[in-house]
Amino acid sequence: MNQAIRNSWVVALAMFVLILGSLTYVQFFAAEKLNTNPNNNRGIYRDFGQPRGSILVDGKAIAESVPSDDQFNYQRVYNSPELYSHLTGFFNLNGTTQLEMTMNAELTGNSSQQFYDKLVSLFSGAQSQGASVELTIDPELQQLAYDLIPDGQRGSIVMMDPKTGDILAMVSKPSYDTNLLAGHDTAVLGTNMEALTSTPGLSPYLNPATQSLLAPGSVFKLVDTAAALESGKYDADSIIPNPPELPLPGTNISLPNFTTGACSARSEADFAFALAWSCNTVFAQVALDLGQDNIAAQAKKFGFDTPLAIPNEVVASHFPDNEDEAQLALASIGQGSVTATPLEVAMISAAIANNGVQMTPNLIRSVRAPDLSVIDEPKPTELNTSISPDTARQLTEWMVGVVDNGSASSAQVPGFKVAGKTGTAQVDGRGDNAWFTGFAPADDPQVAISVVMEDVDLATGAQLTTPSAQKLLEAVLNK
Repeated sequence: MNQAIRNSWVVALAMFVLILGSLTYVQFFAAEKLNTNPNNNRGIYRDFGQPRGSILVDGKAIAESVPSDDQFNYQRVYNSPELYSHLTGFFNLNGTTQLEMTMNAELTGNSSQQFYDKLVSLFSGAQSQGASVELTIDPELQQLAYDLIPDGQRGSIVMMDPKTGDILAMVSKPSYDTNLLAGHDTAVLGTNMEALTSTPGLSPYLNPATQSLLAPGSVFKLVDTAAALESGKYDADSIIPNPPELPLPGTNISLPNFTTGACSARSEADFAFALAWSCNTVFAQVALDLGQDNIAAQAKKFGFDTPLAIPNEVVASHFPDNEDEAQLALASIGQGSVTATPLEVAMISAAIANNGVQMTPNLIRSVRAPDLSVIDEPKPTELNTSISPDTARQLTEWMVGVVDNGSASSAQVPGFKVAGKTGTAQVDGRGDNAWFTGFAPADDPQVAISVVMEDVDLATGAQLTTPSAQKLLEAVLNK
């Protein structure tokens, strides 16, 4: 009899160990795999069944969950959706994008900082609530930037505080209404997504300002100039040959200066003149003299080839390696294989503005629990020491010359010194990408900016970039 009891206990204990082991495996080792399994809808149904936290700009919700009269209990609603769609992304039964994805743990109340609140809700029976996420965006600048990109025009604008890395405005067109992707009817969601993805130049999955790689054109000459000064081989008094054309080594092709520009006025040029009028042959010669490694190393110090999260994904801008001399000459003027996001171009100007120190870009001002206590409040962090303070001061002086006396004169703001650089990148089979980047005021920078308009002719690009930058800088400086 005792033996039978012992056998029963052994069997019971073995079963208990197996059950406990299975639970431990599921909870701690297989949880992530199960949660991400596309056939597992429980997490989605759970998230739709509780109040998801809001995404806020200046205290006002741009994304919020409101009660619904269906099985999911809550409906995600986006306010001013076209203005913020590339930042918030969307949240629906098929998945999430942008901030809705990268801040999902906080918005659902499942982040590690919210563990205690989750535990209290579990034992009290109260409904768990997500945290709210406040952005660094200035709503007035966001609206102005959005309005400055004409409807039907593909383009992006980024504004950031060079001293902190906080993003003040980030817009792109074409945009879309995120509410079209926030419903609970999967058939309707599919139809709406198909319609949006058929819109030329639009992907609801991507933010062009952080995930679109474009030829940067002549704004890349800021990198060349920084590399030249940092090398010690060049200084403010350096004189470089400025021929109207430069034969590209190993080819029968020549790289020309802009034929109707002011570069033709001088057969030799210093950096001040070459930057003011964006003389291609000067910068190509400097790059060939410094070599591939020096230009690539300086580009990396400005953030190229470095993936970022702001917290949304930022695709790494790229300066090519192992280029031959002809390809290097083209890359040095922002053509060929070099590519950059609009955010990266703003980061170059921000580093120069901040005495050579590049701050990590950031979209999040704070994360607050439902009781308004602060869960997270990101602090400014340094990303790179891009250049020395002396190089930053010299570049600033020359960039002021670009605006005062050169190709960016339309960016002048009465009463303030503006530092800037224009750029035009030719794209095979299409129009040009027109750029402006800079910062102001030059003696105490408050804002750095990049503006790009894609697939435009030369005249249209000149009308849409530098004047738009002037309006945005003026809006900041006159606050």
